[in-house]
Amino acid sequence: MADSYLAGISTRRVDKLIKALGMEGISRSQVSRMAKALDEMVASFRNRPLDSGPYAYLWLDALAQRVREGGRVVKVSYVMAIAVNAEGHREVLGVDLITTEDGAGWTAFLRGLVARGLPGVSLVISDAHPGLKDAIASTLPGATFKRCRTHFARNLLSRVPKASQDLVATCVRSIFAQPDERSVYAQHSAVVEQLSSRFPEAAEMLAEAREDTLSFASFPKAHWHKIWSNNPLGRLNREVCRRTDVVGIFPNRSSVIRLVGAVLSEQHDE
Repeated sequence: MADSYLAGISTRRVDKLIKALGMEGISRSQVSRMAKALDEMVASFRNRPLDSGPYAYLWLDALAQRVREGGRVVKVSYVMAIAVNAEGHREVLGVDLITTEDGAGWTAFLRGLVARGLPGVSLVISDAHPGLKDAIASTLPGATFKRCRTHFARNLLSRVPKASQDLVATCVRSIFAQPDERSVYAQHSAVVEQLSSRFPEAAEMLAEAREDTLSFASFPKAHWHKIWSNNPLGRLNREVCRRTDVVGIFPNRSSVIRLVGAVLSEQHDE
């Protein structure tokens, strides 16, 4: 039953499966109790020591989920971290649940990773969540922040008329197509100047985000296409959403951690 739950099968469909096998039906509450067998595995995964470092590159992301609390449905966010370990393999480092994506929530999450032994982080890649940069500075001194290229481009294009978005997107992509760090910064300046007359708001936003968006360029070029965005988290997020979409609204916070933690543990093993 726990495996069915983890596979993204709803409790109602589990009941139908049981009956199809010639056994008596099982209630949703019974399935939920059986699914709690996952709690021990998830707790062990979330609290394991991080001893495969140094973890040079760290990706962070957050996704909203709906939970019933106090007779109403509220939104919470689960935050997760993956990193590249000393052997060059990606690991899922941790997951937690926070009420809002503010500095306090991110700081608590990152402190938990540090307490488990997170060493050697050089670059942190994420969207510009509120308070995240301050949290990184206070918990991971020496680490550089890299704003996700994909999320930034989406925000930038929202300041450009739809008819001109393809043009601006092409200009921005040219910044990342340069052969070395010096050329990346030179092209960034050229694009800002090119956009300033027709799209001043976009040009200003691009100029202000210079350091956060171009910080990847000081790292080995062979790594650029992996570290300039949160795209390595894309498949992971799709797997999580495929299971959580079945649930829709979680009955409580612990059930979110149970399902998301189990999915991430499974993906970590793969």
